[in-house]
Amino acid sequence: MKAKLALTAILFLSFLIGHTQEDQVKMDSLDQVVITSTRIDLPFKENSRTIDIISSEDIKKSAATNVADLLQQIAGIDIRRRGTAGSQADLYIRGGNFDQTLLLIDGIKMDDAQTGHHTMNAALPIEVIERIEIIKGPAARIFGQNAFNGAINIVTKKNLNNTVSVKTEGGSFGQLNGGVTVGGDLENSSHIVHVDKMTSAGYRHNSDYDNSNYFVKSVFNKDKKAIEMIATFQERKFGANGFYARASATEQYEETQNSLIGFSTQFNNERLTIKPRVYWKRNQDEYIYLRNDPTVYRNLHITNKIGAEVNASYKSNLGVTGFGVDLSKVYIKSNNLGDLNRFMTTLFLEHQFKWDNLDMTPGVALTYFSDFDFYAFPGLDVGYKITDNLKAYGNIGYTYRIPTYTDLYYNDSSTTGNPNLEVEEALAQEIGIKYFSPKFSGSIAVYNRDAKNLIDFIRQNTTETFFTATNIAEVNTKGFEVDMAYNFKLNSFNQTLAVGYNFLDDNILDQNKDLSRYSLNTLKHHFTTRLSTQLFKNVSQNIVYKHAERTTGDSYNVWDASLVVNLKQLEFTVTASNIFNADYIEAGFVPMPPSNVLFGLRYGFN
Repeated sequence: MKAKLALTAILFLSFLIGHTQEDQVKMDSLDQVVITSTRIDLPFKENSRTIDIISSEDIKKSAATNVADLLQQIAGIDIRRRGTAGSQADLYIRGGNFDQTLLLIDGIKMDDAQTGHHTMNAALPIEVIERIEIIKGPAARIFGQNAFNGAINIVTKKNLNNTVSVKTEGGSFGQLNGGVTVGGDLENSSHIVHVDKMTSAGYRHNSDYDNSNYFVKSVFNKDKKAIEMIATFQERKFGANGFYARASATEQYEETQNSLIGFSTQFNNERLTIKPRVYWKRNQDEYIYLRNDPTVYRNLHITNKIGAEVNASYKSNLGVTGFGVDLSKVYIKSNNLGDLNRFMTTLFLEHQFKWDNLDMTPGVALTYFSDFDFYAFPGLDVGYKITDNLKAYGNIGYTYRIPTYTDLYYNDSSTTGNPNLEVEEALAQEIGIKYFSPKFSGSIAVYNRDAKNLIDFIRQNTTETFFTATNIAEVNTKGFEVDMAYNFKLNSFNQTLAVGYNFLDDNILDQNKDLSRYSLNTLKHHFTTRLSTQLFKNVSQNIVYKHAERTTGDSYNVWDASLVVNLKQLEFTVTASNIFNADYIEAGFVPMPPSNVLFGLRYGFN
């Protein structure tokens, strides 16, 4: 009720403030966006895959305060949260599990060998994000390991042109957030620095959190051969009431750290482009079963990944050839999993042929793992440009995922790993059509995935409480997806209505109903819509609606909204979440927060 009253009051205030003001704000144009997460850089319109772009303008209009909440607004993306502010969230695409989606930061692979539960630990603050590229469908030939059902690349901002921005936020459940973003250009370098902290007393017992984010991006030697550096550090400390184990485990606690440092550069001539990169990624996870008594049960896992890769493209009369090599070594130290390491090598090769309006891109990824076999995963993308704005496309490919260390070796009182697990594999196909213009854009895609050896934690019967990692039988997943966005003008201002729907059907329920821990709860129906309106010069409103129905029959409807009032260098925001107080669970045994409000104030200057 407080959220609805506050939202109504602020909307009325926005009318009074903006009634006499007019003008318009130019919207981002996807026509100029080049997909940078692949070896062959292609404009958004020319790509022959299902790709969604969340632009910086979309982020402003999203009513979201973090990446986890933002991705929930995309049909086919299932973010299962166990709390607020992105403290713990799992990422799924088109019915896959949390280990089957690859997250990248500026093209750097952020997979974690311990478990995919840590994928979203690497998500960056939205203040430093230029756009998010979402590649759906089989992507192993492009990215290799973990891109089983797709990949998400967070592209950070290049520069902020000597600006300083300070934010402060406060709201329900004792939420208190603060942050500073600084951008500066020097004689031969540019820099972006961001620091923020988010705290809350929690909306239920033992659901408090204390999260910190640090981000630095620098470009050195700009006048000659530019070298780009990115460094990030995210720390999460949170009460984990019912997050894992069982609903009665109310005193769980967790702390995670995720850090990255990477260096990259680029060499170009008329035909050849070479992009080398080196990086180091670290993740630390401490889990305590009883928050006030760590001696009862405690896990500490530390993973390090050191990587080097070179991606290149060569233009010839026959088209564009993309090729690359990715070398990495993973180390883990754990009081539960042991001390282990793994060396990985992946070779990539693809070539795009173009004949008038037809394009065809075959490719293959060849991968070696020191503790598994050698694998080859081919794929093919085909596209046909019907008009300048309308394109039909299709793709087919093999995709895979090797077991995580948790799958292989984890043990506790109710769970055991399985060192004899086989690699997950699938053959996936997709056909679609997409249309793009400044006023209207839309896509329709139909997909099918035949997977074998999918890994899940299974119990033998409903009376048992002990789950064992197992390669379950073959699973078929099929579905279709629709995305549309309509840009129009009202009172000379730009407005946007975006709608997405994903339908998914699989046969997992037929095989292990009541026995599975993770695989059953896929989204069968997922509908999202966002209405972003600007009725006056300095005031904009955003309303977001999400409907979800899972294969188990559970369904829920959630409404979020935000208001932004710009007064020169000062920006005032109100974000209302779960306005109508829906009672629902996204993951495990954790009820999501009731209706709540967050007020924000941001001041920026040059």
